[in-house]
Amino acid sequence: MQRGSDRLSRRQDDEMKHQLKGLLRSGHPTRTEEWHDPEPVAEDDPELAPPRVHTDPFEALRLELGRHLARTPFPAHRGDLLRILRERHAPDPLMERVAGLPGDRTYRSVQEVAVALVRPPHPA
Repeated sequence: MQRGSDRLSRRQDDEMKHQLKGLLRSGHPTRTEEWHDPEPVAEDDPELAPPRVHTDPFEALRLELGRHLARTPFPAHRGDLLRILRERHAPDPLMERVAGLPGDRTYRSVQEVAVALVRPPHPA
């Protein structure tokens, strides 16, 4: 009997299980040729660099906005941005900051939204 969308026949499947049995039981490579095994880390290998942490508050805000507003059709108004942020479960502090934006302005990109959130509104 065929087992759905399997690409291998039952014989090939059993053969592969037999080949992998030693590896699955031992938890480490079982090949006799050393050149098949991955090379261990050498003592003089350089340390991996830690992930870059953004300390710039503007950059952190822009990245947070970009994460929640990804694939948002721009240009967008404040109401559009709030609706999308609500749908994508953005954090409340970000929602409150966007709610403080002027309602009559149109934003063409995430960058413009971030700049508007950082800069105080111009007095009219």
